Amino acid sequence: MTTLDIGAAHTQHWIGGAWARSDASGGIDVIDPSTELVLATVPAGTAADAHRAVRAARAAAPGWARTPLAERLRFLERLVRRLEERAEELAETITAEVGAPSLLARRAHVGLATGIAASYLDIAGRFEFERMIGNSLVVREPAGVVATITPWNVPLLLTLQKIVPALMAGCAVVHKPSELTPLNSLLLAEITAECDLPPGVFNVVVGEGPVVGAALTADPGVDLVSFTGSVRAGRQVAQAGAGALKRVHLELGGKSASIVLADADLAQAVRATVDQVCFNSGQACLQWSRLLVPAERQEEAAELAAQAAAGYRPGPPRDPGTDLGPLVSAAALQRVRGYITQGITEGARLVAGGPEPVAGLDTGYYVRPTVFTGVSESMTIAREEIFGPVLSIMSYSDQADAVRIANDTPYGLHGAVWGGDLDRATAVARQIRTGQVDVNGGPFNLLAPFGGYKQSGIGRECGVEGLESFCEIKSMQLPDATSEPVGPRLRGGDDGEGRS
Repeated sequence: MTTLDIGAAHTQHWIGGAWARSDASGGIDVIDPSTELVLATVPAGTAADAHRAVRAARAAAPGWARTPLAERLRFLERLVRRLEERAEELAETITAEVGAPSLLARRAHVGLATGIAASYLDIAGRFEFERMIGNSLVVREPAGVVATITPWNVPLLLTLQKIVPALMAGCAVVHKPSELTPLNSLLLAEITAECDLPPGVFNVVVGEGPVVGAALTADPGVDLVSFTGSVRAGRQVAQAGAGALKRVHLELGGKSASIVLADADLAQAVRATVDQVCFNSGQACLQWSRLLVPAERQEEAAELAAQAAAGYRPGPPRDPGTDLGPLVSAAALQRVRGYITQGITEGARLVAGGPEPVAGLDTGYYVRPTVFTGVSESMTIAREEIFGPVLSIMSYSDQADAVRIANDTPYGLHGAVWGGDLDRATAVARQIRTGQVDVNGGPFNLLAPFGGYKQSGIGRECGVEGLESFCEIKSMQLPDATSEPVGPRLRGGDDGEGRS
């Protein structure tokens, strides 16, 4: 098998266990965001390409659904091993197309993604696919053909977060990666083939969302769509799936709050929040983009945050001294700088960073880590997802006010609470309307469900809940030896002629 060459044009999809040429007349250039040079050209996939992949998945789905769990787990063992063996290749691919610093690409983009895949060896092995409830045999069966659609920010992690539990549930998958960062998914297709996955069980079609994504969502051969992306695109996916009453899972945006209670270690909380805001150059839906502090400590928090932001070193992602890579595209850079300018215009006080170019970096989509203070709830930077390393410091009067501000958003994906008393901090975390809350820096848990309230999404990923998401539930009522069979015509209200 030919290994994907980042420097070469790659003009094929992965369909039915083989490289398949697109019928597209043109291609999509994949740009290195640190150099602004073309890395590769991939297909501008068509609706016909998408439908062809769905047909391949439909043909493979019954056989994979019948495959014993032990055999599916053996595939996953091989997959995890190959992900580990090819970790450097995957990391270099992600550094090239995402712009993630090399260390971040290895540890988070690839390391954490591999960890999520490995977690399902235990989760699926222990999962209760069948159980008896009285005289009913309740079984969890594969949902069928799944379309997975992922964004560009942490592409391998978000892909494995979907496809691994889908495959372990017995589903066949058609995957559409972002057209900005498709190379890691094409490499993943090679890796799955090396693991002896039957042809058609996993397919990759590259293209733009309004074309390939829309075709997959509307295709009657797709039983379930799992989408991660913007709220705007999520609404379109939900609307397209509604026509066929198709199951849709959505993991969307966030405007998460990091609440610092009065008895918290302010320096620790501020430092952790700035670090989290700058993770992946701020390109993360779970970002704590609002720092809520007691009014009397706002200036102290601003000084601490400015110092932390100033310590970040934007630069070329392969430079060992870099800890903040570029944004993914010119459009992303323009959007983030626009938000920073708007924050200044609306009266927020800039204490670090700003919209100006990063000194010494004339090429690449770099932005300065930015901190605002004196941010009011009505300001745009306090309400809209920026998707860049931009922090808004907001003050509150008391604990109830902090909870109110944290919940005053259409989103509900992530958040944090910091306090000197763990029980009190946990009590505040219970009041936050969001799918996940870190208390006093609690570490990320691969086994815990992840997803959002409100406009942050529908459904959960990771852990047992992530596997359940790709199952249908069937109840089979078995004869009860201790009683007479009871049919619908003999239930309460029957008039003796089958009418009730």
